[in-house]
Amino acid sequence: MDDRVVVRVVKVGLFGFAAFLCMCLFVPGASGEPLSKAKKGDWPMWGGSPDRNMVSGEKGIPVTWDLEAEKNVKWVSRLGSVTYGNPTIAGGKIFVATNNGSVLRPGIEGDKGVVVCLDEKTGKFLWQATHDKLPTGSINDWPEQGIASAPWVDGDRLYYVSNECQLVCADVDGFTDGENDGPFKNEKYSEKQDADIVWILDMFKDLKVRPHNLANCSPVGLGDLVFASTSNGVDQSHKKVAQPEAPDLVAVDKKTGKVRWSRSDPGANVLHGQWSSPAVGIVQGKPQVIFGAGDGWCYAYEPETGELIWKFDLNPKDAKWVAGGRGTRSSIISTPVVYDDKVFLALGQDPEHGDGPGHLYAIDATKRGDITATGSVWHYGGDDYRRSLSTVAIADGLLYTADLVGYLYCLDAKTGKRHWRHDTYASIWGSPYVVDGKVLLGTTDGEVIVLQHGNKLEELAANDVRGTLYTTPVVANGVLYVTTTRELIAIQSSEP
Repeated sequence: MDDRVVVRVVKVGLFGFAAFLCMCLFVPGASGEPLSKAKKGDWPMWGGSPDRNMVSGEKGIPVTWDLEAEKNVKWVSRLGSVTYGNPTIAGGKIFVATNNGSVLRPGIEGDKGVVVCLDEKTGKFLWQATHDKLPTGSINDWPEQGIASAPWVDGDRLYYVSNECQLVCADVDGFTDGENDGPFKNEKYSEKQDADIVWILDMFKDLKVRPHNLANCSPVGLGDLVFASTSNGVDQSHKKVAQPEAPDLVAVDKKTGKVRWSRSDPGANVLHGQWSSPAVGIVQGKPQVIFGAGDGWCYAYEPETGELIWKFDLNPKDAKWVAGGRGTRSSIISTPVVYDDKVFLALGQDPEHGDGPGHLYAIDATKRGDITATGSVWHYGGDDYRRSLSTVAIADGLLYTADLVGYLYCLDAKTGKRHWRHDTYASIWGSPYVVDGKVLLGTTDGEVIVLQHGNKLEELAANDVRGTLYTTPVVANGVLYVTTTRELIAIQSSEP
């Protein structure tokens, strides 16, 4: 590994521990179809649909834009001072998790976690959900990090995980409709520009979960259930799990907030924290809930009962965990993607741990039990692929993945064979996104790289967005949304 790569990884650690947490209803056919038939319209959750495949079928997305000249820029809205949450867009509204650094809601100041609701057409601020900090301090709720969840919007409800380690259900209209939906009626903030909370599952108090540094998950749903990781992790010593018997994954009734089932398979084997988000996919005609856990294993569960279907260890047998990233064993930060009866998932660590060997697997999701020895369809890793925070994007038989040190890869989705590798010369914390025949990728140097979708490497543009990117560009209803640490930028072609 050359010195330039080492410099990039060291630079990543300066941005603060929890920045990487940007990384969380079945849509039939969304994952297995070509780009021309991919999902269109709203983008209501992390990944756009429960299979979490970062692919859109939208058209007419500009290759270049210029913020200073306002070329192809529809509007720009201010967010907090630190933003790690990816936007979700549904029903004419946009929801973004951030912090309270810019005080968008008058009268609420100080270090808070917030979810901001904006008007989709204009970017105008409508209302915000506000969450105080956990009283236990930085071990469970790191200062100034805000909320890192991407809400799931389902009809007139949105679901997200707060910095207070709560799974929250809120009304998409907030209090702008003049109603207080229940059963939760005791909102601390209840003016017109505040959130109308419908129910809260307090995982910290009621389930004894202890997140490490920050609770983070982008929930996903199926039928009457919503699934979320709890972020249960190690204590301040970094040597043991604070609450090993607390759940790592919960299935919750989306109408009442009651826990239907929970799992704690990683238990005391959680290496550090748990910051991946679950996926839901259809395998041989039946749904599975897929969870990348903090012990480096991927688990698949039956959605209604929580029964284990299969599990797979993504680490080599001889991999060793050493605190601080000096070892070779890693946990999972990225989100599983379900495609063609397979699960695609990469290993990674807190970016402050620096560089290390990475592993990306295509896992046969049709098998049962411990499939570590039999479930690998293909593996890509070693010196050519490093630790990754990124969720993959798969379209037209091509898989795109990025690693922390700044390389974007194009692989054959069936075989894992590499077509090309592109050096962005920056660190990558977000994920590649495929839309309109292009691959988009944000960098920590404040650029959105645009490449041609295909098995031949061709860079089309590198667009300056005047702010660090820890998030993934997404498209909804013909508009591209780019989230920097301080702004949400709506990009649309100015051509008639």
